[in-house]
Amino acid sequence: MYYCYLDTPIGELLVAGEDDSLAMIGFPKGSMRREPEPDWIFNEKPLTEACRQLREYFSGDRREFDLPLRLDGTEFQVSVLEALQKIPYGETTSYGEIARRIGRPKAVRAVGAANGRNPIPIVVPCHRVIGSTGDLTGFGGGLDTKEALLRLEAEHTQDLL
Repeated sequence: MYYCYLDTPIGELLVAGEDDSLAMIGFPKGSMRREPEPDWIFNEKPLTEACRQLREYFSGDRREFDLPLRLDGTEFQVSVLEALQKIPYGETTSYGEIARRIGRPKAVRAVGAANGRNPIPIVVPCHRVIGSTGDLTGFGGGLDTKEALLRLEAEHTQDLL
């Protein structure tokens, strides 16, 4: 596994992957804060495209990512991660709606758990999932980070109008 760091408006992200896929983005704080594993190799080259697309996202020039991803987890967890990727830029949805979209309407808590273990936040936009009342709910990078990502997308969506 290769890794590098990327400076962003929400802090320094840990970006990790293999030669052919992005596997992990770690936030600078919160429960999804990560450190490189001892056997990981610092090498920016295999992650150049992922970092370029993340920079474009933060500058407002990218609305969708086009990267090969390594989505690990159970069949259910992967189905949640795939559903998250279909939430349009600048929009939000609820855990219940994701549960309905994957054909498991009663699995709202399980959807929340799968969302919370998303190893590739931002690219797999778990920040776009909010509570059924419209409240921001838990987020691995901290609620202030979730709010910052949603605000960034809202500002750049306004630019299009």
